[in-house]
Formats: sequence, C-alpha cells, structure tokens
Amino acid sequence: MLSITRQYLARYHRPDGGDGAPAPGLLPVTGAQRRFVLVRSMDPAGRPDLVPMFFSFPRGTVDPRRLSAAAEHLAALHPVLRARPAVLRGTPVRRLALPDVPVVQMSAASGEDAAAALRRALSDWAPQGSPLRLFLAQDEPAGEREVLAVVLEHTACDGRSLARIVEELGAAYTDGVGGGGPSPADVDAELDAYREAVLLQLDAEERAGSPAAMAYWGDRLRAVREQAPAPRPETSGPGMLPSGAAELRMPAPDAGASFPRLLDACRAAATVLYGSGRVVPLGYPWGGRPPGAAPVLGCFLNTVVFPTSTGATPASPEETAGAWWDDLDHAGTPFDEVVHAARAAGSGWAGRLDGLLTVDDARQRPPLRLDGVTGREIHIDGRAVRGPFAVSVTQGSELHVRMAWDRAVHSDDTAKGALAALADALRAPVPTAG
Repeated sequence: MLSITRQYLARYHRPDGGDGAPAPGLLPVTGAQRRFVLVRSMDPAGRPDLVPMFFSFPRGTVDPRRLSAAAEHLAALHPVLRARPAVLRGTPVRRLALPDVPVVQMSAASGEDAAAALRRALSDWAPQGSPLRLFLAQDEPAGEREVLAVVLEHTACDGRSLARIVEELGAAYTDGVGGGGPSPADVDAELDAYREAVLLQLDAEERAGSPAAMAYWGDRLRAVREQAPAPRPETSGPGMLPSGAAELRMPAPDAGASFPRLLDACRAAATVLYGSGRVVPLGYPWGGRPPGAAPVLGCFLNTVVFPTSTGATPASPEETAGAWWDDLDHAGTPFDEVVHAARAAGSGWAGRLDGLLTVDDARQRPPLRLDGVTGREIHIDGRAVRGPFAVSVTQGSELHVRMAWDRAVHSDDTAKGALAALADALRAPVPTAG
C-alpha cells in the first residue's frame, strides 16, 4: 500500500487529472504543513494556527508605510510568506499570490489597552489573506509605548524562520526598500529553491514512513488516547479570557535543562491535569531541513508525539531518555503517518494532542530593531490556545517556563497546580550514576 506521503505526491502532481505537471502557481506542502491544514479543518471557523510575536517600542517609532514596504519586500522574495494554503480536490497545496502585508493600526475600543486590541485582531483573523500580517496598537490612549504584532500562520514558519524573519524585517525597514521589490531573478531563484526544498523534504518523509517505522510508532502509541475532557460549555464569565497563563523563572543548570528532563516535568503536569494511569499524547517540534536543501524560509519541523505515562511513580531519567532517543530515530515520520500507524495498531487515537512542549534558546531569538531602535519582546496572554495545555521553555541564563491552558477544558486552579508540579520536577535533584 502506498504511504500517505506517496499518495499525496501523486495527487499533487495531478491536481486536475493532467499529465503530471502541477498547475502553475501551486506549491506542495510538507508533512508538518499537512498537519496544520488538518488543524485548520477541525476549527469550526476554519481559522489557522497562528504564531504571533509582540514587540513594544517607544511611541512613534513605527512608520506603518515603511514597515509595510519592508514586509512586502520579504513576502515578494520568500514564497512561503505570500502563498495561501488551499485544498484542491482534497489535496492540500499552497497557492502563490501577490505580496500584500499592510500594517493594520488597531483602534482601541472603550476600556481596551493594546493587549486587548491585539487579542481582538487575532480572534478576528480572516481565514483568507496573507499568511504574514502586522498589527500596531497604542499601549494606552496617552501612553508612551506602542505594540507591534508580527503574526504568521504556522504553515509558513518554524522556529528558525521566526528568527530570520525578525532579522530580515528589521534590516529591510532600516535599509529602506525600493518600490520595485526584489529582482525577478532573485524571486525566481528563491521560488525554485523553496519548491526543491519541499520536494526533498517529502522524499525524506516518504523514506521515514517505512514499514519498520510504522511498526515502531504503532507499538509505541498503541495505548495513547485523548485524555482531555470535552470542553465545558459557557465556562467563561463576562470579561473572562478564553485561556489562562502563568509563568515562572528559575536558575538554569550550567548546560541547560535536558529535553528528557523537560518531558518528565510535563509528565508531572499531565498527572495533575488528567490523573494517574493515563497515556497522554504530548507533542513537540523536532527535526530540520533535509540534506542538500537550501536554507529557505518555511515550515519543516515535524511534530513528534511522546506518549506521556502519568502516575505517582516517575520513570527513571534513563528510561525517559532512552525512549526519547528511540523516538528520535523515527522522528522524521510525518505526523499523519504516525496517527495512521497508531490507529492501525488499535489505539483509536484521532490525532489530537493533549499537551504541547516547545523549547527555545534566548540567544537565538534576535530582537526586532527598526532603524536603530530595539523593540522589547513581550507576551500577551489570554489568546485562544490550540490544545488543552501548552508549555514553552526558554533556556538562557535562567529557565523561563510559561504555561497556557484552555479554560474550557482546565480550571485555573488545576492548571496552576500542574505548573507547580512541573516546577517541582525541574527543581528536583538529578540522580547521579554510580
């Protein structure tokens, strides 16, 4: 039987039943992008998964016309920033469009601050339109700060892309860009490099979906089930935001917190949220570009599923690390192939994740600089979250741990108890060998 990836490629090359040549203006999508198309299809309003970055500047720093020109320069050069996700005869693709990235200046409604205005902009996100959008809001009517939101659809970015977009956007703004945009030769070269990189990625994914890999994931995830209860109706009172959030900072180990240790800490949180004796599907991004692929902007990181067993007795660090290393040997298997393998093994898991873990290095996240003025990256909580709970860890001189949760699924008290359990697991001494 053909793999999902091979079936996808066959449909992509014959979207209209033609001679095998894709229609002009269409680009293939990677397995990671297929997952985000699936996430979008499960949203009643068809809204995509969004990745926003918020930067606070002194009031009057941002010139909207200049910033829009810089953003459209990037979108003209990088195809993923102007290509719209689409489904053609059941086949996910990206359709190229003209770059169009205005800076939307948000007018605060009565009683709103910048955070509220930007939350409203994200909740009102129109499904059709540019995958890169910019919003500008005043911190308060007479305040001294303004907040710029740089927002991307997740089909257009991964962690590497975010850092590069911030750097290139600042450079284009500072250097100034002409009305003609990048040269046609540069545009064509970048488009060819992007298409080749995606096809190389799909080729790697097809190999990673081998029968041996499918057998591995089927055995690994056979016991996985969605553990989050169905969302509770009308759990938000007047003025209550759809999600809760909390954060903590703690000293970082000299070498940083190992990934298996972070997985164990998430396991402690999941035990509080879902109870003991469960196998919770926890997802995290992992991977990179295939050998020979150009360093194009785009989404190439796969979502790997870690079956997090909850309970009073934690797994040993060696056990968690060993399981994680085994998973990494098969981390290139596309998410939809992994879900298929689990279901074929009798799991009944539909592919929804009950928790998400992301890890960043503060040293690899450059600040946004506009004409010599450095923006301060801030967080705006209370936005809708995609999933019952999500943990983000920023490693640097200290560990910065943030947790957000869907209030329709988890109460604030339970979620804060889960964050406390996660923190306790990170503070616990690391056992030494011998």
